[in-house]
Order: sequence, then structure tokens, then C-alpha cells
Amino acid sequence: MSTNPIKRTVVIGLGNPLMADDGMGLAVLARLREDWDLPPDVELVDGGTWGMNLLPTIEDAGRLILLDAVDTNAVPGTCTLIERARIPKYLAPKISPHQVDLHDVLALAELRGTLPDQTVALGLQPARVELGDTLSPTIIRRLDALAAAAVGLLETWGHHCVRRESVHA
Repeated sequence: MSTNPIKRTVVIGLGNPLMADDGMGLAVLARLREDWDLPPDVELVDGGTWGMNLLPTIEDAGRLILLDAVDTNAVPGTCTLIERARIPKYLAPKISPHQVDLHDVLALAELRGTLPDQTVALGLQPARVELGDTLSPTIIRRLDALAAAAVGLLETWGHHCVRRESVHA
């Protein structure tokens, strides 16, 4: 019998909902909560703009999905999946402690050897990232597709997910 507990899969919704499409990670997280029955070993985390406060959550995860706006200069609404090796991770000089972002958190987890091997960033190309508290129509139309992509990834990792009757269908 193993003494190592099975680590959970963590899905972190990221972004700033006051910057238009940058808040899509949180909107997709809300869709997952509302529209899907997920197993207890899948944890949904509102990561917002928490920065370094996310480090313990990331380090305790067995697998990690990061939901966020992903700027690849593609057509707005294009879904992108970035595997762990290609996710930008770096520590950069700061002029303020408030400048810590996800790149720094991932770089620190990488340096500490605690970044889960199965880490994926999943997101949509934003249409606009500017001051505003609503997502663009293009992104709103693609939220269910992004949620379904996250569920598909969870299922490939062995999690049984069941879609509820959705008000978005």
C-alpha cells in the first residue's frame, strides 16, 4: 500500500475581469462550475490575478490546467493549447512587488522542481484587452468550446466529467 496520496488535478482560471477579454479564464471556470459535474479529485481555483499566492496550489497539484487569454496573434477566439515545455516561464526584474505574474510563479515552481509534469495552458486568442468589464462577443461565443476543451483534457487524464443541462446550449 502506497503512503503517497494521489494528487488532485487543479484547473486555475486566470485573468483580470476588469480588462475585457483578459477575464476569459475566470468566465470559463464559471462555466465549468455551472455546466459540469466534475469528480472530487478535480479542483477548480479562481486564480484571478493572485500572482505568487498561487504557488502553493500549483506545487500541490498532480496535474495542472491554466485557463487564460492566450495571445498568439491568431484570429480572435482561436483556441490554443500550450504544453508545459512551451509555456513561458521566467523571472524578470521588477520595480514593484505588485508586478509578479504567472510567468514568475511558474518559473519559481520550475526551479523548485514542483511544477507538475502535466501542466497545460489552455485559452483563446483575445479580441480586446483593455479597460472594460465585459467580454467581447467573439469570446462569449467561444466560452463553451473552451470549457469543452478543458473537459476533454480532464477526460484524457482519466477524470469522468458529466455535462449538466446547460442554459448556454
